Amino acid sequence: MGLMANLKTLPGVSHLAALQLYDEQGELIATIENKPGQVASLIIYNHLAQLFGAITPEAAKKGLDLYAEYVQEAKEAPGKHPNIDRLLALAAQQTGFYRVKQVFAP
Repeated sequence: MGLMANLKTLPGVSHLAALQLYDEQGELIATIENKPGQVASLIIYNHLAQLFGAITPEAAKKGLDLYAEYVQEAKEAPGKHPNIDRLLALAAQQTGFYRVKQVFAP
């Protein structure tokens, strides 16, 4: 399945304003907002956090499956899809994790 079909199978995120990602040291490394251009990543990262409790290497691999056709594009153009780049790096390292904090919509 492609990305859009995958997204339809995942829980909605209308209750979220954003997700904040923290590294193992507790430093904020990224914020994925509920806005055009980031909603797909918000849906995927939220789903991964719910399934795995954090974005782990195993979660990253599952996330890459969900991003489907965009993974190859991200590999060919590093920096174009930073949320995919982050999962690629985590999956390749096989160690580490990102803690996820939900920011609820007002």
